[in-house]
Amino acid sequence: MADTAIVNGNSNADTLKSNATAAYKTVTNGPVAQNVMEQSLKTSDEISKLAASRHTPDYTAANGQPLTHYHSFFSELLSWRNPRASAIAYASTVSLIFVFRYLDVLRWAFRLTWITLAITVGAEVAGKVLLNNGFITQLRPRHYYTVPKETLNTVVGDVHELINFFVIEAQRVLFAENVYASAAAALAAFISYYLVRVVPYWGLALIATTMAFFVPLIYTTNQELIDSQLKHAGEIVNAQTAQLRTVAQRHTEQAAQVTKQYMGDYTAKAQALLKNARQNKTATGPKPDDFPAAPKTEVKPEPEFPAVPKDDIKAESEEVEHAETEPMIAS
Repeated sequence: MADTAIVNGNSNADTLKSNATAAYKTVTNGPVAQNVMEQSLKTSDEISKLAASRHTPDYTAANGQPLTHYHSFFSELLSWRNPRASAIAYASTVSLIFVFRYLDVLRWAFRLTWITLAITVGAEVAGKVLLNNGFITQLRPRHYYTVPKETLNTVVGDVHELINFFVIEAQRVLFAENVYASAAAALAAFISYYLVRVVPYWGLALIATTMAFFVPLIYTTNQELIDSQLKHAGEIVNAQTAQLRTVAQRHTEQAAQVTKQYMGDYTAKAQALLKNARQNKTATGPKPDDFPAAPKTEVKPEPEFPAVPKDDIKAESEEVEHAETEPMIAS
């Protein structure tokens, strides 16, 4: 009886094991699992293609300046040529916005830091007290991890290219290299100016991310219709511009002719007035014979030096001689 029970128990265990194995193989080899594996392979393949698209594009800016490899990367990302990779990028960006909005990431980082350090310090102290050897000491690596120079150079180069991407694109929009892109940026800035009063910054970031990902998708899916409408609008604008240019040129020519005519008339009148004024002045002006002759008076020449006063000198000499002849009174 016991042997029979053991045999039955072993057979039941083997049956359960075989059933579990069959169920596992059915699940792993079933259509759902195969679909998941196929989607995973396609997703990894699209991510690889997106990563491989980072190269300097063949086209340049309007002034001939070469662009960065992030121009081709973002062009590939926002064009949705790799829909799974673009969807993952959009979902990741939106998730980060909500994480920073609803989660206190900085506070949680500090909390995780002090908990981790408290655990390591407590384990090290407990090991030294109990075993005379710390637990963390045994887990300590022989060589601490360092950032390789090649990796650091690669990261610095990528950051430099990313910054230049935003700087170049801002200048291309500012100097209207693409009129439609500059107009769209102006409209977005105008709308954001009023939205910022009622929408928080994380809401603006969410709206901007959604617009950046889905506006190119809408354009690529309806490219023929949008291009035809833009072409028609451009033709209308060109026709109106040509008409306005023709009208302005005609009015300018008429204004120039009228101005030239008036200037000629005014010039002739001014010359006639000057001529009449000169003739009247010549006819009514005084003649040289009408002025009276200047009176003639004889002018006696003055002597160059005044006459010497002889009488005064003679009187002074007599006074001096008379004083010398008088006797001096003794004291």
